Amino acid sequence: MKILITGGTGLIGTQLVQELVSRSHQITVLSRSPQKVYSLFCKAVECWTSLSDIKNLNDFDAIINLAGEPIAEKRWTDEQKKILCDSRWKITQQLTELINASETPPAVFLSGSAVGYYGDQGQSVITEFDQPHDEFTHQLAQHWEALAQNAQSSATRVCLMRTGLVLSPKGGVLEKVLPIFKMAAGGPIGHGKQFMPWIHIDDMVRAICFLLDSPELSGPFNMTAPYPVHNDQFAAILGDIINRPAFVRTPAFVIKTMLGESAALVLGGQQAIPKRLEDAGFEFKFVELKEALTDLLVKDDT
Repeated sequence: MKILITGGTGLIGTQLVQELVSRSHQITVLSRSPQKVYSLFCKAVECWTSLSDIKNLNDFDAIINLAGEPIAEKRWTDEQKKILCDSRWKITQQLTELINASETPPAVFLSGSAVGYYGDQGQSVITEFDQPHDEFTHQLAQHWEALAQNAQSSATRVCLMRTGLVLSPKGGVLEKVLPIFKMAAGGPIGHGKQFMPWIHIDDMVRAICFLLDSPELSGPFNMTAPYPVHNDQFAAILGDIINRPAFVRTPAFVIKTMLGESAALVLGGQQAIPKRLEDAGFEFKFVELKEALTDLLVKDDT
């Protein structure tokens, strides 16, 4: 297939592009940094720096939209909220308009979203059919999904990828917390009972490929492992694997002082499970957090 990917140099995108190239697909990566694209993938992919001169997407079989400013990097000031929204909404709107302008549009549009769509759900089990709690992460993801959904037609199916915490030794949440835990300063955050809907990077890439190759599938999918864990369980398992104590609890008020409104990302959570993926026949390689972290960290150290 000929596939256009946005966010192709990010945590998920980098491994996804490598996997798709290994499957002999022809990949075009949209990026403002051609140097980064070619340093990662050499001449295995084509690079576009803009969509401004593109009139349609007739030449592509699939579009995978992973673009977006990292949501946990900065405090959610009004300005930062606008950046977070614009970085997702504008590119998704452009892609949808180009798909709709195509005479022979791509057969599938896989567009990013997040489990933040549901807002903080406490201890409830959350599938794709459950109602969201209205807060900023929901508002951001809801409009993001609505823009992508406008590309749905008899010729193009749209899958919305509600992604959880992607576990990888090369970035994401592990890159942030590992140094703290290795200094024996890690532990639960707040009360520790907030759920963390995680997924191993390998399963994330495999799930995207599964959606790509399943013409009967469309709509929202929770891109999370079947068994989310509480924050205190995550801390205990991580500490055990790297042989460090994990009992230094960070009080909620400290997190709120540091992060402001964005503290909701770590003090709240969702027990989101991948019902629609599993119902469709997708089989996870990493079901339990301990085996996932062991694979990522022990393998990475050897």
